[in-house]
Amino acid sequence: MSLITENNKQYYAGSQSFIATASNTSTFTTTFDTNLVFGSYDPLESNYALNNFKLYTAVAGVLDYTEYVDQYTVVGNTITIDGGLDVNTSLVVQLKTETGGNFGNRDAYGDTVQENWGSYAYTKLDDIINNFLVAYVGAGKLIPSVKRTDLIFFAKRAMQEFSYDTLKSIKSQELNIPPSLSLPMPQDYVNYVKMSWVDNSGIKHVIYPTTLTSNPYRNPVQDANGIPTQDNFGNNTLGTSITEERWDSNGINRINKALKDDLSPIVDGLGNVQTRSGAYGLDPKIAQVNGWFTINERQNTFSFSNDLVGRLIILEYVSDGLAYDLDTKVPKMAEEAMYAYMSHAIMSTRSGQPEYVINRLSREKTAKLRNAKIRLSNIKLEEISQVMRGKSKWIKS
Repeated sequence: MSLITENNKQYYAGSQSFIATASNTSTFTTTFDTNLVFGSYDPLESNYALNNFKLYTAVAGVLDYTEYVDQYTVVGNTITIDGGLDVNTSLVVQLKTETGGNFGNRDAYGDTVQENWGSYAYTKLDDIINNFLVAYVGAGKLIPSVKRTDLIFFAKRAMQEFSYDTLKSIKSQELNIPPSLSLPMPQDYVNYVKMSWVDNSGIKHVIYPTTLTSNPYRNPVQDANGIPTQDNFGNNTLGTSITEERWDSNGINRINKALKDDLSPIVDGLGNVQTRSGAYGLDPKIAQVNGWFTINERQNTFSFSNDLVGRLIILEYVSDGLAYDLDTKVPKMAEEAMYAYMSHAIMSTRSGQPEYVINRLSREKTAKLRNAKIRLSNIKLEEISQVMRGKSKWIKS
């Protein structure tokens, strides 16, 4: 169970102050919820950038803080200063923050403090595993024994499954579209949620996927008879995609005009000109001016229409919740569902278990997962009421 252990200064400002109460005081132990990360005490060494904190000192009675760069070591959350500090010297441990902190020259820039904000709403995956061992495993309990390695596996599988449609696992990146009209998929990408470009007012405009074109998975070079050619190793020789080149050279205005022009000619691959036999009009699914994107499975990139070059976009995507240490946090509203999933997974993979027990655990897992989805959906009555105020608005053509 959780308790708040940080004071307001530690939580909001990311700083903790100490006073050397005796001459040559050398050890100081921080009580942040965030563990200290130590690379080096020397700013001239490259590992110094790995530190997630900085030290500042001030002479007794003087609030002119300067960065402390003399030799010190860190073990756990205990800082040991070689030679110690003089009596009444003030020492401040400042976690890195986007604003640079409030001491020294405001240069402790980073995002350590911001990562800790809101952390009380989550439980670490290690704590989930430890709590499960205490509450669900042992003599006289449903699970007499289980290997910790098995438990870690099922906990990670639960984290992955929940991340796809239950947990708040949607991430986003702010990117600029380069002249190549292509952006690589994020390292922890599983599936996309939404793509939008941002105007000068900061307003998002949704970019839709298109079926007007596609990215070929293979582009074999053909001979005069249409047969793919091979290299010295017997593999097909690959070339560039002509489809992608034609799409990149086109523009959304030209595309829209051609699609809505009933009599616009069609030129086939042999150069023959054909005319449309009927009036089709503009297809509503492509009637938009925000641009399009496709997913290039060959290069594992997102490809964009050329009217979006240079645009600032926001890519929202789903991860599996296990890519980084920061991800492995379980919302407390889904904690019970995690336990139910793990219980069912462990018991259902063991031989000789009564079927009625497996069925009961399966129903319990489903019910608790449903409760977690409802809780995490974050439905607010006031927000629903605001949306429903427009239900009686007439749409006139």
